[in-house]
Formats: sequence, C-alpha cells, structure tokens
Amino acid sequence: MRLHSQLKSEFINIPDRGFGKSKIFTSHGGNGPPLLLIHGNPMCQLTWHKIVPELIKNFYIVAVDIRGYGDSMGPKDGGENHINYSFRAMGSDFKFIMEKFGFDKFFVAGHDRGARITHRLCLDFKPNITKAAVIDILPNRHLWKNVNKDWSLAYWHWVFMLQPYDFPEKLMSSVSPVYFMKKKLSKPGIGIDFCKKTFKEYVRCFNWKTICASCEDYRASPTCDLEMEDKDFNNNNHIDCPLLVLWGKKSHTEITDGNVIETWRKYCTNNIVGSSIDGGHYIQEENPKEILKWFNRFF
Repeated sequence: MRLHSQLKSEFINIPDRGFGKSKIFTSHGGNGPPLLLIHGNPMCQLTWHKIVPELIKNFYIVAVDIRGYGDSMGPKDGGENHINYSFRAMGSDFKFIMEKFGFDKFFVAGHDRGARITHRLCLDFKPNITKAAVIDILPNRHLWKNVNKDWSLAYWHWVFMLQPYDFPEKLMSSVSPVYFMKKKLSKPGIGIDFCKKTFKEYVRCFNWKTICASCEDYRASPTCDLEMEDKDFNNNNHIDCPLLVLWGKKSHTEITDGNVIETWRKYCTNNIVGSSIDGGHYIQEENPKEILKWFNRFF
C-alpha cells in the first residue's frame, strides 16, 4: 500500500554522522510550503493516509518511516547509551532529507514517537523549523519526572521495551504480529476499526528489524534522550517556533495529565495553541477531519 499515488516514493541513504548509517523510506510531493510528517510507534508513514490527499493540495508533503520502522533501515545496534536510536539521531535523518530536497526551512508535524522527534528537531535545528505540531504526547522529560500509578498503567510498554537486549525483543516476536498489533493499537479500549486500511501494513512491518529498532528507541528515552532534555531544560533551551498541541480526549495523554497545554508551556518560549480532539491516541486516523482543520488553520 502506497501513501498516495501522487507522491514519489524512494529510499534515502543517510551517511554516518555519529549515529550510524540509515536508509529512510520517504514519500514526497504536493504543492506549497514543505511539511514533514513523522509517524509513531508501532506504525509507519501510512498513518497519515487519511489526511494526505487534502494536504498535498496546499503543502509539499515529505512523509518518512523512522529508522528501523516501516520499510526504513537503521544501525544493527543502538550504540553507546543507545544514541543511534535517540530522537536526535532520528531528527538528524530527517533534517538531512529535507536539505536533500532543497528545503532549508520547513513545517513539521509528528505523532507519538514522531512528535518526540519533532520536539528534538525544534531544539536542535531552531533556524530551520518554522512551525511545529505534536500529536498526543507530553514531553519525554515531563513523563519521566512525573511517574505515578496512572502513568504506569498507560505507559506499561515503555518500561517493558527498555529492558536489556534481547529480552523484550524475544517476547514480542514470540507471538503473532496480528495478535500484538491488535493488542497495541486497540488501547485504550477503542478497537482497531480506525485502521482497517492500514492494519495489514502495520502487521507486515512488525518484524525482527522493527522490533529491535523500536526497543532501542525506547531504551534511549530514559537514558541519552532524557540527559539531553534535562540539559536543554536547565539551560532554558526551549521550543522557539509556534507550536500546535493536539491530543485525544480518550487518550493516555489526557488521562495522565489533564493540563496538557500548560505542561507544554514550560517547554516553549513562543506561541502555543491546541486542543483535545474526540478520539483516543491515534487521532490522525480516528478523527482526520479535525486534524485537517487544525493543520490548515495553523500551518
């Protein structure tokens, strides 16, 4: 399944710039200013398929598979302190791709892990990010600093997937990809009707490569990623560009926080707007009309 027939799909080879080599599957095309779209776990770029047909009318879309996820390839190991699968490594991949396509400045929107990469892009490449949107997350640093019962129930997979190699990898691969995807995507009790067209592709991409990469991604979160974010926060290095924050009314983001906008204000120095949207965690597929309204208004 392709993201859209009007988009060109290709692999972009990323040289080793301190994070190992990667090979990123990319779909791009459209009309207007560049908008980078970054998916989350356990998905791929196809998560945007319901909104891309409208977005390409007004934006030049660049949709990517995160290193190791989907059809992308990443380093075989996480490197020292899991740096090869840090949000910085992933953001560096996408900055390289946008430069390759001739875009010095661009918009970026991410969901879940993609939103955390978006956050890092806003910190590492301030002159290049014009506006950014994060979908259904709280800052990585905030989550690790505010662990409680609700957090533990909602984010169980974080603590499981960060266990040392290859314990979570072997357990995740010991069940069928269909079973795992149904359980993972149906939280918090909303079922999987929202991804009828994409479910088979999510299952196809759930292989040893992706399992290993995603576990390294989650191992980086409380180690090198948190170290970087602590340093940024303590040095008042916050998001400077306008930020759009969207989240699902039934998602774990709403349940574990309740003050999402105010939480994000602590990590921003500029304009921040946003709202909850009817739906769970995967609102770009659950409620694409509302996402489109916000994207068209904000970007």
